[in-house]
Amino acid sequence: MTELRKVPGNAALDQQGAAPALMLDVRHLPSFGFGHRSLMWWGTVCLMLIEGTVFAIAAMAYFYLRSLTAHWPLDAAPPALLWGSVNTAVLLLSMWPNQLAKRAADCEQRGRARLWLAVCLLFAVVFLVIRGFEFAALNVSWYANAYGSVVWLLLGLHTTHLITDAVDTAVLAVLLFTGPFEGKRFVDVSENALYWYFVVLSWLPIYAVIYLAPRL
Repeated sequence: MTELRKVPGNAALDQQGAAPALMLDVRHLPSFGFGHRSLMWWGTVCLMLIEGTVFAIAAMAYFYLRSLTAHWPLDAAPPALLWGSVNTAVLLLSMWPNQLAKRAADCEQRGRARLWLAVCLLFAVVFLVIRGFEFAALNVSWYANAYGSVVWLLLGLHTTHLITDAVDTAVLAVLLFTGPFEGKRFVDVSENALYWYFVVLSWLPIYAVIYLAPRL
């Protein structure tokens, strides 16, 4: 039986100094990967599934409460359409720089990635400012009745996701501009863009529930 011995660098050599045939040199392999080859991608997908389920449960609660009363909304006018519609347009427009940031990250172009990431952050800030006007135009307080509570819950849940992604985008932008920089940051930017798509697309049914359902 061939006896192996340890040498500096964690290489195992036999008594003749030759490397065993089963050993592989993986130093040339990349230290990160995109898409399903990344643990970050799987974590992001699972997070979106969990949060999407929470949105669905909140929407079901809305329609359950609506089924219990003959008049809906309860003691309130439907939310004003202006600010919610403006924010929807802002979100849809933000998908353009978001895709450019993702494409730059996938191509490992640091300069373009940080440029478009900064633009995405600007869109997120604009959206959050308008979201404040949205809350003011709901025409009902969160504690007024069941209708007010569930509407504020839906809008609040989506706002929480927006704030979370805005903070994440800001941190990534700082790292891309200042460092410390590692190649895996490109993966972070790519998965951040994937999550932003979830934030945008999940808003469309929530918008329909909050703004259109009371008018039907």
